Amino acid sequence: MELDLKDYIKILRKRIWLIVSIVLVACLATGIVSFMFMDPSYEASTKIIVNKQNERVGADQIDLNTINMNIRLIDTYKEIIKTKRIMDKVVQGHPELNLTRDQLIQKVKVSSVNNTQVMTLAVQDESYAKAADIVNAVSKVFKEEIPSIYMGIDNVSILNEANRDDNAAPVKPNKKLNVAISFVVSLIVAFGLAFLLEYLDDTIKTEADVAKYLELPTLAMVTKIGEEDLGTERMNATRQVEVGEQHATAKQ
Repeated sequence: MELDLKDYIKILRKRIWLIVSIVLVACLATGIVSFMFMDPSYEASTKIIVNKQNERVGADQIDLNTINMNIRLIDTYKEIIKTKRIMDKVVQGHPELNLTRDQLIQKVKVSSVNNTQVMTLAVQDESYAKAADIVNAVSKVFKEEIPSIYMGIDNVSILNEANRDDNAAPVKPNKKLNVAISFVVSLIVAFGLAFLLEYLDDTIKTEADVAKYLELPTLAMVTKIGEEDLGTERMNATRQVEVGEQHATAKQ
């Protein structure tokens, strides 16, 4: 059976309270978890530039091949930063961080902008000051160790360090985004459930359903009587009996 737009709208209107209930519950639950139970997470970052030995910036001769090679080597540097050798040095030189080598590797994220020699180191933590201390420590150790690890690299510069005193805003959780995602997902689920229930419901309820699905005329229809209607019918029946008894008594 094919449904047109009117049929879809009719189904949604029929299950509107189910849809609204699902969306409200999902958004409310997401909001409570995001605003009350999820701890905020802060991010601190530094930027590093690495050049090959004897590279001459601003000289008469510009070696484009060297620049291109440096750009391609960024992926190598990104892996070097997260090696055990670098992280062990950070752990040994900064015991105040109270982190293991594996914990540091998990925390440090390294990225680069396309076609540049600049790398960005980022660390997330529940404390912005601690995140800044971690990323600064890793950057400085990398600057000290890279010349001995990768031959030909002797020009490592930290373009900017993270300031632990900055009043940074948390990067996670994004409470508004969480609620928005919950709204969209719950709405899709609610629509799907409404159509599923309609698909599984094969009962015939009205004369229009008989004509539409069975293509037969309706000869009779048994209406549903509620408790209030049933009580009214009993009262009417009782009154009729009383009236009948009164007429019988009067005739006697």
